[in-house]
Amino acid sequence: MRTELPSAEKFMTAHFSAGTELLCAVSGGLDSMCLLDFTVRWAEGRGIAVAAAHFHHGLRGASADRDEIFVRDFCTQWGIPFVSGRGDARAAAREEGLSLEEAARRLRYAFLEEAASKRHSAAILTAHHADDNAETMLLNLCRGTGSAGLGIPAVRGNIYRPFLELTRAQLADYAHARGLPHVEDETNDEDDAARNLLRHRVLPVLREINPKAVQNMARSAGLLAAEDALLDELAAKLMEQAELSGDRATIPWEILRAAPEALRGRAVLGLMERVCGRRRDLSAAHAGAVLSLGMGREYSLPYGLLARNNGEALELYKASPMPRPVPLLRGQIVEFGKWRVLLGSEGPPGSVSYRLCVPGPLEATLWRSGDRMNLPGSRGARTLKRLFSDAGISPEERDRLPVLRTGGRPVAAPYLGVDLEFSAGAPGEWVTFYTEDIEGEIL
Repeated sequence: MRTELPSAEKFMTAHFSAGTELLCAVSGGLDSMCLLDFTVRWAEGRGIAVAAAHFHHGLRGASADRDEIFVRDFCTQWGIPFVSGRGDARAAAREEGLSLEEAARRLRYAFLEEAASKRHSAAILTAHHADDNAETMLLNLCRGTGSAGLGIPAVRGNIYRPFLELTRAQLADYAHARGLPHVEDETNDEDDAARNLLRHRVLPVLREINPKAVQNMARSAGLLAAEDALLDELAAKLMEQAELSGDRATIPWEILRAAPEALRGRAVLGLMERVCGRRRDLSAAHAGAVLSLGMGREYSLPYGLLARNNGEALELYKASPMPRPVPLLRGQIVEFGKWRVLLGSEGPPGSVSYRLCVPGPLEATLWRSGDRMNLPGSRGARTLKRLFSDAGISPEERDRLPVLRTGGRPVAAPYLGVDLEFSAGAPGEWVTFYTEDIEGEIL
């Protein structure tokens, strides 16, 4: 039974030298326990220190507490410096609109980066292996990706992954030979996550086709990574022709269209990252949608990023936060994004005013799926989505318009008017909509 890990030893020797500390991310599972054991053994006699970091995501209750205690006790027994952290992945997912898996990943890596900084560790090591690499490749292929998404990078910043050429079976052999203890995450056996479905159902079929499918996919990922790096260099030169100013990037269409197709999307993705400071969740599909924008059109992207075709150039910029619901008070101007709403007065030229009669309190909100209004001249109630479309309002503008409500029901909206049920009767009063562009005239 082979227990040596020559590819991992070669990786470590190539990247690390005496006088540094390596911080191992350790969940307590088999893979990460192999990483910790291997790193400690490899570092011995090389003048390299090793520490362990464990993060509790707040997801699995007592079993997660057990994992933390297990790793802590193991490190205490073997004299390995240990640091731990905790977070609430569910709350983070709700607040940031992320999947639970992505929210947990972000919290974990933020903790690891902070721990490495405090300890002055030269690198963070993770136990990702060839099976993880294959799963990531398949997931990204399903989502639609370019070569950049085909595999996990062996090195990204200060994150190093020495096991990428090793299979899960090889690590299991290593753990067995060393008598390494570990804990099992019970959620790994469930098929309610895409990665688990691939692990339990898809990869076994691929191994039936070719027993070395995982290793071959890892090899392909390595080849693609080299090609990807070259394309990144060329795309970076293309990006140098863009104008960058604060949270905005502008690049002429003439420059983009003259570039090879393989570089256009890559350059656009790079500019998106420059503007919003993040790359994850920005995909080749987003770049394709941006490059196909019609003149004068906008496209909403992750992280509040907007793309706009102004006819001569592509503009990428951060959008202002989406407005939150706000109650209307008679005689007071209410701010709703770039819009202002005034209840009780008719506005001057440039504003939009309607007369309405509403018995209860009013609030300004965004439109909601399923909202319907019955407007004068229409044949019954129709959805706001359809009404805005018929009025020539773009989805980007529609999604930030104020819709007045009472008791949850839509009453009025700029460009549309007032629902018939609220458009007549006594006493009646004016409601005025206008944008910040003409605020001076109103005030």
